[in-house]
Amino acid sequence: MSDRHDVSGRWRLGIMLAFLTMLSWATLPVALTLALVYVDSWTLTWFRFLVAALAVGVWLRSRRTLSWPGRGGNSGWVLLTVAAMTLTANYMLYIIGLDLTTPAVAQVLMQAAPVLLGLGGIWFFGERYSKSQWAGFAVLVTGLVVFFRDQLGAFAEEATQLWQGGLLILLGSVAWAAYALAQKQMLRHYPSMSIMWFIYVFAAIVLFPATAPAQLLSLSPFSLAIVSYCALNTLVAYGAFAESLNHWEASRVSAVLALTPLGTVAFVALLDRLYPNVLPTERLNWVSVTAAGLVVAGSMVTSLTGQGASRVRS
Repeated sequence: MSDRHDVSGRWRLGIMLAFLTMLSWATLPVALTLALVYVDSWTLTWFRFLVAALAVGVWLRSRRTLSWPGRGGNSGWVLLTVAAMTLTANYMLYIIGLDLTTPAVAQVLMQAAPVLLGLGGIWFFGERYSKSQWAGFAVLVTGLVVFFRDQLGAFAEEATQLWQGGLLILLGSVAWAAYALAQKQMLRHYPSMSIMWFIYVFAAIVLFPATAPAQLLSLSPFSLAIVSYCALNTLVAYGAFAESLNHWEASRVSAVLALTPLGTVAFVALLDRLYPNVLPTERLNWVSVTAAGLVVAGSMVTSLTGQGASRVRS
């Protein structure tokens, strides 16, 4: 009997959930950038976790499944703790890095996370890439490297700040990949929503000492709507992501999530057209756009080819 998590085989549901996660994350950096005008990063992140913990807790209670995870032994608790710590770290590293860059730059750099998740799925869960998937992977990584190098040139006068923000986001992507791999393995012992509830409660408790909740009480209806969207985005995106891993291979979920920059760039362009000067200026020349296109093309090839080659070892 395998000690690794096996997918359910309901790959169509897995695809739908992975795309819902991608669309949620595509709009998130824009919402976070707007919300940081009104609330500091620690309070905003804590509020996102708090709302998610309360909502998931109410849902689990209504189904009479609300309880602390009690299976899996010591290894299960170790994985739960690792997942909670790394996802909390990912949130904070990302939002602080985002404040030093722009939504599009942050989102493209964050695609190192699904790259690492895909490699982790191959290393830890025995998932396989075909030759065409490896080619797509190479194109995706090339796009990431070219994009960041070009952005350093575009933001020459703020290169130090961009490096700092980029480094924080890349560290956040490492933390996120560690969380995702732990999450996938824990699905052998715990339901996905129970895992997420534990993580949300853990993060809300750990972050609380650094917050200023009074900021939330002084928000206008407009700013409260933005902050609330950030919180609800957390709930929808991670619930869908956790469940997608139950039905589809981690390497394929990661490839779909690599499409997120395309959604972010499109949303930023739409918002800039409707409400000019609301967001920080994006400096996307033809090199940046081409590099982002390579990221998208590479992720599509990785996601949609080699179906017969991927398997999970028993």
